[in-house]
Amino acid sequence: MRPETAPEIMLIPIRDHNPSSKRPYVTYALLAANVFVFILYFPLFSDDHALMRFFGEWGMLPIRLSHGEGYATLVSHQFLHGDIIHLGSNMLFLWIFGDNMEEVWGHWKFLAFYLICGLAAAGLQYVAEPYSMIPMVGASGAIAGVLGGYLLLYPRARVDMFLFLIVIFRVIPIPAWLVLGSWFVLQVLGGLSAPADEAGVAYWAHAGGFVAGVILCLPVWRKLGGRAFWVVHDGHPPHPEARYDFARTSIPRVTRKSRYRPSPWRK
Repeated sequence: MRPETAPEIMLIPIRDHNPSSKRPYVTYALLAANVFVFILYFPLFSDDHALMRFFGEWGMLPIRLSHGEGYATLVSHQFLHGDIIHLGSNMLFLWIFGDNMEEVWGHWKFLAFYLICGLAAAGLQYVAEPYSMIPMVGASGAIAGVLGGYLLLYPRARVDMFLFLIVIFRVIPIPAWLVLGSWFVLQVLGGLSAPADEAGVAYWAHAGGFVAGVILCLPVWRKLGGRAFWVVHDGHPPHPEARYDFARTSIPRVTRKSRYRPSPWRK
């Protein structure tokens, strides 16, 4: 696995300006399920061998699929995470973008859409490395599908990004096409450049889930009017966007040192 260093510049999405008119019960349930499952196996983090056995059993292990077994892991891996940061980042993206996709699809269809995107993500990662012995865990592939669908439907919806630059903290609104499009490009570039046996991130799973999300949402987009939907609403959501008031605050200067060690699983 390739070690990673802490970035000096960070852009983290914190919310969008695309309010939902319905309660996203499935999104809430997925958030709760991922957190609950993580809590169940959290004690294993004190024993690396036990944790790896667990991930080897329930994570998506390509070599097992190549031997005709472990098909249930195509779903189970979507509810496992490698650490709290991995869980938190995935749940943040699901929280921000999931409600709007659930409103478009409806509750049960959104659940099917989410799981199918996760399957597509695992499928592309398997095709890229069918004999890999590194287990893949995480909801990233399914959530990437949510991001792909969101980009197709609301390319100019504003997303508030938290900018962290050494000692500068600021919230910057950025259009979804730039946030999500850049993320997708980074996944493809990561998949093309990272050595298969060293990559700690399942880049092709992310790319596969994203593309699946776009493809699955094409009929929805066409039903809404296709290009005419973009033209009429200028790529924004078809309703007034949310407005947020910002208050000035004094934040002390801080220094931060972080060390990362490679993980024997993919996220």
